[in-house]
Amino acid sequence: MAEQSVAPQARRSILALAAGGLLGLALGGCQLVPAPREEPPPPEPATRQAPEPGPQPNLPPDSVRDRVAVLVPLSGANAAVGRSIANAANLALLDTGGERIRISVYDTAGVGPAAAANQALAEGNGLFLGPLLAEDVRAVSPIARRAGVPVVAFSNDVSVAGNGTYLMGFTPAQSVARVVFYARSRGVQRFAALVGDGVYGRRAGQALADSTGDARLAGIQLSGHDIPAIRSAVGRLNAQGDYEAVLIADSGRNAALAVPVLRAGRPSVQILGTELWAAEPALGRNPALRGAWYAAVSDSMFNQLRTRYRARYGTDPHRLASLGYDAALLAVRVAKDWRAGRPFPERALRDPGGFSGVDGAFRFGADGVAERALEVREVTLGGTAVLSPAAKNFD
Repeated sequence: MAEQSVAPQARRSILALAAGGLLGLALGGCQLVPAPREEPPPPEPATRQAPEPGPQPNLPPDSVRDRVAVLVPLSGANAAVGRSIANAANLALLDTGGERIRISVYDTAGVGPAAAANQALAEGNGLFLGPLLAEDVRAVSPIARRAGVPVVAFSNDVSVAGNGTYLMGFTPAQSVARVVFYARSRGVQRFAALVGDGVYGRRAGQALADSTGDARLAGIQLSGHDIPAIRSAVGRLNAQGDYEAVLIADSGRNAALAVPVLRAGRPSVQILGTELWAAEPALGRNPALRGAWYAAVSDSMFNQLRTRYRARYGTDPHRLASLGYDAALLAVRVAKDWRAGRPFPERALRDPGGFSGVDGAFRFGADGVAERALEVREVTLGGTAVLSPAAKNFD
């Protein structure tokens, strides 16, 4: 079974952990250890089939360490994302050092999410970090809930949160609300949107309606990804009323197809994007997107994480790797109140003061969804520029 160990930390904020780890500074009396390229590869996933229908004990109790399971896809279509998250979680433990937490990685795409969860329970894990996909969270959460084990998932689907399941993922609602607030502060009065016909598009459209109100919303139109479909959607949008800014709730690549069509009739329309654009570092290469605004977590600490990740694993991490790093740091922070062999102190996850990590300040609301401090960026020729920085905390 793959594992690493970590010591508990006494400070409420995990920002010191992240900063100390990424900058290579001494923290809590422990000097961080360099990570040479020739170190062993990341831990292999647990792939043994778990007994059904429920877990059976197959490991002796651990009297000195708390067990934490990372449940991610390490095979299949999402293997690269899952591996980045798992590697980053282990990197967080290496950055902080110590012997209080043992982390084990389980492949939700190999044996399936339910079997992976049962195996993790059978092996004594008291906290789940993951899964990544909403459908996997739906399979894992009831199993974990019956065992009294909290789930800190990496999904952005708010419908799976609550009842002991917490979401670390970046949600479109918060991104849309932040960029709309900024646009209104810059004098934009009328908004519109092009959204995809799916869960993400519907939620982004609802977030725009919630953020603007009827008086400021000209219309929302479903749009496909080919030029004829985009032209049809823009025509319907233009018929609904006048607007100064339009949200394109899609990837930057797809948004770039819609911008010329939108500006054919409204050359000065302000383009707004969502947090999806943060995973596309080459946005500025497309002239159509330059000048567009979108909101996302800050990349300043992630860029340092990328450097350390590359040094250890020889490749760049997926942007979502930060979720694994911050989730592991969160477990480290809470471990000071977690006695080995006892249930995880879930109440600590609901600290109203929140936490800070690679992705900045966040806290879990009553609904279990992570509320995040976001910055507003503008797409530029060189990449992006920060127009409005993220808040440092929730005070």
